[in-house]
Amino acid sequence: MRRSMRKTARARMNHLMDMALREARTDMVLAQRYAALAWRMSTRHRLRMPYSIRVLFCRKCKMFIPPTLSRTRLAGGSPRAIRISCMYCGHVYHKMLHPASFKQV
Repeated sequence: MRRSMRKTARARMNHLMDMALREARTDMVLAQRYAALAWRMSTRHRLRMPYSIRVLFCRKCKMFIPPTLSRTRLAGGSPRAIRISCMYCGHVYHKMLHPASFKQV
């Protein structure tokens, strides 16, 4: 029973995040609500969010930050790192890019 509940929760969480990304263009309040429900569902059922969903949340304030509400820049020191800034709290965090994405031409 527990496995089926987790599977259902994971599917619902993915659906909520899809709806949040769709609504982020028009109604940010509704998009925040959908994302908050998905976050709460993952904590309630002790599910780890997939990476594609996890990067849409600020690490500090835990707010949903779609690409329109975050600033993404290349890091100055390393060509394989990017800086993402949250427009809500101003927190800046760095993310290393996978070396396979930099193929020599």
